[in-house]
Amino acid sequence: MSNLLFLVHRLPFPPNKGDKVRSYHLLKHLTARHRVFLGTFVDDPQDEAYVQDVRDMCPDLHVVRLHPRLAKLRSLTGLFTQQALSLRYYQNADMQRWVTQMLAENTIDAIVIFSSVMAQYVEPLPGQSSSNQPPLLVDFVDVDSVKWLQYAHTHRWPLSWLYRREGERLKAFERHVAARATKSFFVTENEAALFQELAPESAQTVEAMSNGVDTDYFAPDPARVSPFAAIAQAGGQAPLVFTGAMDYWPNMDAVTWFVRDIFPRLLKSRPQLCFYIVGRNPPPSILALASASVVVTGTVVDVRPYLQYASVVVAPLRVARGLQNKILEAMAMARPVVASQSCAYSINAGRSELVSASGVTGFVREIEALLNVPARAAAVGQAARQRVLERYSWTAHLGRIDRYLVAPSTEQEHG
Repeated sequence: MSNLLFLVHRLPFPPNKGDKVRSYHLLKHLTARHRVFLGTFVDDPQDEAYVQDVRDMCPDLHVVRLHPRLAKLRSLTGLFTQQALSLRYYQNADMQRWVTQMLAENTIDAIVIFSSVMAQYVEPLPGQSSSNQPPLLVDFVDVDSVKWLQYAHTHRWPLSWLYRREGERLKAFERHVAARATKSFFVTENEAALFQELAPESAQTVEAMSNGVDTDYFAPDPARVSPFAAIAQAGGQAPLVFTGAMDYWPNMDAVTWFVRDIFPRLLKSRPQLCFYIVGRNPPPSILALASASVVVTGTVVDVRPYLQYASVVVAPLRVARGLQNKILEAMAMARPVVASQSCAYSINAGRSELVSASGVTGFVREIEALLNVPARAAAVGQAARQRVLERYSWTAHLGRIDRYLVAPSTEQEHG
C-alpha cells in the first residue's frame, strides 16, 4: 500500500458528467489499494450533498468551497500576468496550505493530479528542487489548451482574443507540468499523440489511459419504464436523444446546431419526431430551444431510461476533445449512436457499431437511414454494447497507472 496525494479540480461524485465520471472511477481505483489524501473543490451547491459519500470512500478528504462568481473575478487578474486564467480560477490559499501540510506531515509515495490546473499546488518552493518531490503522475485527460484555441475559432472578438490567449498560456503551463511529470496520461491515443507534437520534449513520458464504462449499471433492462410513454400513446415516434451537462459550452453548441440546422430537415419527413435534450443546468439559451417537438428536461434522476428507449442517440459535437463518455454510455445501453466524426474517431469501433457523420447533410442522412430500417438500428446498438464490453473496462484501463504507484519499500521487498 502506498500513500497517495490526489488533487482533483471538482468533487469526484456524483459521476454525472464527463470529467467526474473519470475522476470518480480513478478515485475508486486508487482507494481500493492505497491510502489516498484527496484535495478537491466543490463548485456546485448541489454537490454539497455528496461530500459525505466521498468521505466514506476516502476519509483523508479536504474540500474547499469554490464560489464560481468570485473565482471568475479572480481569474480576470490573470490578464495582468502571464498566467492562464484557468490557473487563477483554481488558485486558493486554503488548498495550498493543506497540500503543503500533507506533504510535510506524511510520507507521500506519489502525487496524482487530475486536470493540469491542480498541478500548481505541487510547484517546488523557492530553493527546492522538483527532484526532491515524490513521483508526479498527471492525468491531463484532454489537451485543454487546444480546446480553448478551438473556442477562439468559433467566437467573435473580443472572446476570440481571450480564448486564444487562454489557449496559448495554458499550453505553456501544460508543457511545464509535463516536463516535471513522471508520467502524463491522456484519454485517447490521439490526444496523447497531439500533446507529443505540442510538447516534443516530454514525448517519452506521455501515454494514453482510456475511459471505461460501468456496463453493469449502463445495461438495458426490460423492467425499466420508458419516459416516452406519452409520446407512444399519442402515436408519435420515439425520440432522438442527446445527453450531457448543459452548462458546458460544447454541449450547448451541439444541441443548438442540431435544433436549428439538422432537426428541421428531419421533421419534414417525420413531423411527429421528438428531440430530447437531457442534461443538468440548461441556461436560458438552451431552455429557449424547447418547442412542441423539442424537450429540454434539465436534471433527471436517471439518464438510462432516456437512452434505452431512444430511437437514435445523437452526439453532434463540433468542438470536442478526447473520448466522450456520453457516447460510450449510450453504446453500453445498446443504442445506435450517430456522432460527429471527431468524436467517433476517438472510439475504437467500426461503422457497424458507431455511425459517424459530418455536416448537416451527413447527420440527416445517417439518422434517417437508421430510422428507416429499425432492424439495422437494433443491430448497430447490439454491436455497440458488445464493443464496449470487449474494449472499455475501467479496471483494465486504469490499471495502467498502477506500475507507478508502488511504494519504494514494497518494490524492494518484491525485488
